[in-house]
Amino acid sequence: MAGMMTRKEFLQTLGVGCTALLGAASGYGFFGGGGRRQRDIRGHVFKGDAPARPWKWSIEGFRYTTNGKDVQCGICPNRCYLEPGDRSVCRSKVNIGGKLYSLTYGNPCSVHVDPIEKKPLMHFHPRTPVFSIATTGCNFRCLNCQNWEISQRKPEEVRHYELFPDDVVREARNRNCPSIAYTYSEAITYYEYMLDTAKRARKAGIRNVLVSNGYINEEPLVELCRYLDAANINLKSYDDRIYRCLNGGTLEPVLNTFKTLHREGVWFEMTTLVVPTYVDDREMMKRMCGWILAELGPDYPLHLLRFFPRYKLTRLPPTPVETLEDLRETAMAQGIRYVYVGNVPGNPACHTYCHHCGKLLVKRMGYRIPEIHIREGRCVYCGTPIPGRWG
Repeated sequence: MAGMMTRKEFLQTLGVGCTALLGAASGYGFFGGGGRRQRDIRGHVFKGDAPARPWKWSIEGFRYTTNGKDVQCGICPNRCYLEPGDRSVCRSKVNIGGKLYSLTYGNPCSVHVDPIEKKPLMHFHPRTPVFSIATTGCNFRCLNCQNWEISQRKPEEVRHYELFPDDVVREARNRNCPSIAYTYSEAITYYEYMLDTAKRARKAGIRNVLVSNGYINEEPLVELCRYLDAANINLKSYDDRIYRCLNGGTLEPVLNTFKTLHREGVWFEMTTLVVPTYVDDREMMKRMCGWILAELGPDYPLHLLRFFPRYKLTRLPPTPVETLEDLRETAMAQGIRYVYVGNVPGNPACHTYCHHCGKLLVKRMGYRIPEIHIREGRCVYCGTPIPGRWG
């Protein structure tokens, strides 16, 4: 089929290792374990790992090409090329009989009602609850993953709920949630389930929120944007080498996701987990902010989160609070108007301040919001429009 890569071409795309990219990598955590260079950790296809037939929670993939035997998924930049019986990098897609199937349709493994601030979204309808769902799977392999118990599992390996798209919308309404969030693991891996649910939610007057690593191709993202109201996208770092060796992806597709959301008018906020020795470099923060200002402008909030040892990075210490505060000052000095410090309870940088007069606009005590001084989207003190979706 036109546009489909051959297996040889696909394997060649996976053959670019990290060695050539690591010449100047010291200081970014690449030389751990006695000087041994860390490798490119991008995932690979699971050969012969597909079930024999689709199960109840399967649906044919929305965007793929096929030659009648092999298939190639078009949702994310991994573009998994699957021979019959193969499973994708994200563990959620399989080739059964020359067709691509998603195994995560209507079977979330996590279902919760959260405050919208937990996503985190600080400029999107504060004080409102959000109905949050996730299935298994991720197209990254982050060494610092916070939800590896579900993100690095197959859908068959975990207990799950049965909630098809209409059920999700009904449950959100029953629990008085004005928004649904696709979150926790990696929502891009259950794209079909998310898109169908988002369409029904929009028709029912319920908002849709994407929480994601942003590793998605442009065409499926543009289609999803028709139904999205907000997103929080992880900007893991501003260095392709780090993306390859810490997260198992590449930087450019994520940057394109931000530009697409901006162009399509979707409100979004950015999150960077400040991993010591990888993402705590002040000069990299300056470069990152320079790109944000040039391509997106100063108004989208940036969240700098404190790292805690998890998963495969237990050797590292928690991020010093002073490092987070220094990077926040750096980002704001570059011109980013709203920069938050996360995972540090009680830190003054969790509040929202007017970028014009400096007055406190939203006071936060954990996820409790005792004060909001924004009226009709403006600072009540000086009348300056405050970027966001305030309702």
